[in-house]
Amino acid sequence: MVSSAEQRRPVVVLYERIVDAIHAGTYPPGSTLPSEPKLAAELGVSRPALREALLLLQEDGLLSVRRGVGRTVADRPPRRGFEHIQPLEELIGAGAPVRVRALLRAVEEPTDFTAQHLLAASRARLRFWESLLAADGAAAALSQEWAAAGDVLEAAHPAFARALEDVAKAPDAARTSMLAVLAGASRGVPLSAHSSVTATLVGQRRGEQLGRPADTPAVLITQVVRAGDTPVLAAKHMLPTGAAALPVLQSN
Repeated sequence: MVSSAEQRRPVVVLYERIVDAIHAGTYPPGSTLPSEPKLAAELGVSRPALREALLLLQEDGLLSVRRGVGRTVADRPPRRGFEHIQPLEELIGAGAPVRVRALLRAVEEPTDFTAQHLLAASRARLRFWESLLAADGAAAALSQEWAAAGDVLEAAHPAFARALEDVAKAPDAARTSMLAVLAGASRGVPLSAHSSVTATLVGQRRGEQLGRPADTPAVLITQVVRAGDTPVLAAKHMLPTGAAALPVLQSN
């Protein structure tokens, strides 16, 4: 006998049925789902139950909703059973194209933030990238990213060190994030990350960059990525109120 604690809620069972259909190709990435009445009939469920499951799928980043289009399967549905590090521009926008525009590409001395999160020595020289991410023509996020010092990267993640050098010479260097460079250079390299989420205000300078008043509420995500036990990238991502949704996965 299966105890009640082990039974799945009906909405979860329906959620998994739709996820299975997405991964099986019944509703392939980028496709538009049938209308609610038709989908409910195909699945043999009530429309209220279906609507609840669809809402959960939207919250988890498998579906997006666009006015005049309907519910669309994400172009890159999350892999099942895996947590993986993705650039912010791939996560936000619910399927809409997100552009990265460089505001600053520099080398700077450690701050309290980078000394704490990258364990940077006081005289280290750290690459610093500040970028504006825009979706549907509107500012969606402001990212500030720092890479560990060159000698640290050479020891912990030499492919990332080389990729940063190569990108700095590329004509499209201003249209990519440091996290995207790290993800692209890390095939076969185990990465881990830790993030924290804080409520704040955009402030004067960041408000000007984002085109928002200084007192606009925002979410600030602090992220540290490690190669093995060594922190190789630290970042602050600011998403103002009204920006594109960002799926968040919590785990132990």
